Amino acid sequence: MASGDGLASLGVEGASAAAHALSLPAEAYGNDPRLEAMWAMKAYNHAEIYFNLISSVEPKFLKLTKQDDQIYSTFRETFKDLDIKVLKEDDLKLAEAKERWRPFCNQFEGLVEDFNYGTLLRLDCEKGYTEENTTFATRVQFFAVEIARNREGYNDAVYKANCLKS
Repeated sequence: MASGDGLASLGVEGASAAAHALSLPAEAYGNDPRLEAMWAMKAYNHAEIYFNLISSVEPKFLKLTKQDDQIYSTFRETFKDLDIKVLKEDDLKLAEAKERWRPFCNQFEGLVEDFNYGTLLRLDCEKGYTEENTTFATRVQFFAVEIARNREGYNDAVYKANCLKS
C-alpha cells in the first residue's frame, strides 16, 4: 500500500482526528493498533521525504533544524568514535548505549520540536529505507546522525547515485 493511500482512505475528518491523536501524550493511549498504524505512516512519510531530499539536494547544504550546529558539535563531543556510515543497532539499543544517548537527547528537550518522537533511521547511509536497513530512533538521534552524515560527506553517495540516474 502506498503511504498516501492510508491517509486518503481516512478522509478529511479521519485525517484531522489522526493529526490530533498523534499530538497527544503517549500516556493517553494503550496499545491501540490504529494509533500504531498512524504513527508508522507518519514515520514512513518523514523517512520518504528525507530520503528524497538527500537524493535531490547536495546534503552538505541541508539545514535540518535551527540547532544544527549545536546538535552536531554536541553529538561529536559525546560520540567521537561512533561510525555513522554504517550504524549497528547496538549503537542505539544496548543498555550502555542508551545510557550515553539519554542525556544527549534530553538536553534538546524544548529546543528541538518533538525531540523524543519516534522516527526511522537508516543503518547504512549508502542504502535506502528497507526493513533490513532501518531502525527506530528518537527524532534528535535521527537529526544528530543525519546532520553528521551530511556534514561529513557520507550522504553524498545517495545524492550522487540519484544524479547519475537523471
